[in-house]
Amino acid sequence: MSDETTEQVQKTVVIGVIGNDPHIIGNRLIHHALTDAGFHVVNLGVQVPPEEFVSAAIETDARAVLVSSLSGFGEVFCRGLRERFVEAGMENILLYVGGNIVMGRIEWSETERIFQDLGFDRIYPPHTRPPVFIDDLCHDLGISGRDSSPEPDAIGKSGSVHGE
Repeated sequence: MSDETTEQVQKTVVIGVIGNDPHIIGNRLIHHALTDAGFHVVNLGVQVPPEEFVSAAIETDARAVLVSSLSGFGEVFCRGLRERFVEAGMENILLYVGGNIVMGRIEWSETERIFQDLGFDRIYPPHTRPPVFIDDLCHDLGISGRDSSPEPDAIGKSGSVHGE
């Protein structure tokens, strides 16, 4: 495999909006931000069933999956996703989730706990700016990424790391 091909595989990520959520704008913004940062993005779009994330990751040899939801039903549709990856032999894939991922007014620390228990490696609140998750992704993949200095107006904190 050439160095360029190896780097592309190393930087392949799958993104999509899980479940019955039709919110496309954030998905497109995430796609463009990741592409601009040098990632090979496999964008599944909106209203993506959980099993399609697994299939796409297998087919593309992705290193990470970024799941988003704005409808508040992310918790429902993300249940069992980590187990599906384990069953498919992809137990080491990075799983990130972000957006308005739970229904109701729940403390963020509780939301993080819920998704850590579901096997997600990083969990992001609504309004997280792309440089935050891109820097985390580069760090977690052990690759050099964009300039890691934060934007002055960055909203949101770094995603919590499962196991920290």
